[in-house]
Amino acid sequence: MAVVAATAVMNSSHSGKHTCISCRKKHRILGGSFVTEKHSNNYLWCFRYHGHISREDTDRLLDDKDGSYLVRKSDRAPEAFTLAIRFDGQTKNFKLYHDGQHYVGEKRFDTIHDLVADGLITFYLESRASDYIESLSISNYAESPYLAYSTKKKRLARSTTRRSSTGTNNQVTTSNCSVDNNSSDEQLSPDSDFATNVQEYEKSHCFKVQNFIGLHWCDYCANFMWGLIAQGVKCQDCGFEAHKKCSERVPNDCMPDMKYVKRLFGADLTTVVKAQNTPIPIVVEKCIKEIEHRGVDFEGMYRVAGFHDDIEAVRMEFDRDGENTDISESRLEDVNTLTSVLKLYFRLLPIPLISFESYPKLLEAVQKPGLKEKEKLQMIKEALHLLQPAHYQTLKYLMAHLDRVIEQQSKNMMSPENLAIVFAPTLMRSPDATASLMAVKLEQTVTELILSNQKELLR
Repeated sequence: MAVVAATAVMNSSHSGKHTCISCRKKHRILGGSFVTEKHSNNYLWCFRYHGHISREDTDRLLDDKDGSYLVRKSDRAPEAFTLAIRFDGQTKNFKLYHDGQHYVGEKRFDTIHDLVADGLITFYLESRASDYIESLSISNYAESPYLAYSTKKKRLARSTTRRSSTGTNNQVTTSNCSVDNNSSDEQLSPDSDFATNVQEYEKSHCFKVQNFIGLHWCDYCANFMWGLIAQGVKCQDCGFEAHKKCSERVPNDCMPDMKYVKRLFGADLTTVVKAQNTPIPIVVEKCIKEIEHRGVDFEGMYRVAGFHDDIEAVRMEFDRDGENTDISESRLEDVNTLTSVLKLYFRLLPIPLISFESYPKLLEAVQKPGLKEKEKLQMIKEALHLLQPAHYQTLKYLMAHLDRVIEQQSKNMMSPENLAIVFAPTLMRSPDATASLMAVKLEQTVTELILSNQKELLR
């Protein structure tokens, strides 16, 4: 059986030089014929190994043959397989597992050959570059190349002209009811203070282990990411690549890019607003403006659902075209489709608009006995201020819209109580599905209080 060959290159930011790591073919394992055995571990699979070999015999077979390896079955643990690798004159033994792929730790490999090759690279780095690896775990964020990278990206984002939040609807009129033109800009525009600070919103990176093809360097420390597979991690929202150790030190300053955010419905709210560089998600802003343009006095508003096929068509168009989605009356005659799309957007948020952190405190405000109305509202206000900025601003924008719907309740029949019944399960939920079923009435009470007191609670 051929001994493994493995090659990698490591870049050191301290010396600016490249170190070549190479383990060349030198020997063949003596008596290296495989035994094939069916082995049961939850299911049946075939395992190929070299035989029943003790530790002592393994040392003898691999003696002075650095880079060679064998797979053995030991009499001490008859159901287990051991991978023995010779490196630096020592035999290293690892319990070998298989679940469709081979592994001894976190990384999975299609072949044992690849597993050993990756292991030899790791052994070499640990024995020859321990200072380098240690520097990764103690590196200072303020001194890392990432700080310059992050600062430059933020400046670029701030210098980009934000899409006009009022668009062509600055002078908003409705077909069946009147809206004060002098206050329409204020009503339908997000807070100007937040419009320029979206990129400052705190957001953690969404790291996943990545198999990189070719040579890749860490965006945090600027050093080489070694290994054959799973060399590091990559943020699914912004494309940031790093060593696993380095990723643990990266601050929560992810700056998502729409080329990585594949859809709007079902995406994290903070991710969407940062990627779009707008304080309110485009779906929410466009839908509310179009609804108010058509009027908020039609009966059963938000209670009557639109046609399912039309709702799905609009959802897919938003995911595909974003702000270029056409939701004008000439294309969508039924306004119930728009109200249903808006509710669907909130319902699909992975973190509800009223997040899990605020949820128990809101329920406590309406459950706690003996509280006066003013005390309840104060507890609700404090709970709402725990929301992330993107959630808080979007909730404020939505509630201002629903307040204008309530003003027309004599015509649309949508009182705060009726709107609370419709929106409570859409805006908040418990992490525990069973507990959420038991708290339906409490959720409705909280939502009604927010609707009735939104100007005081969300100012």
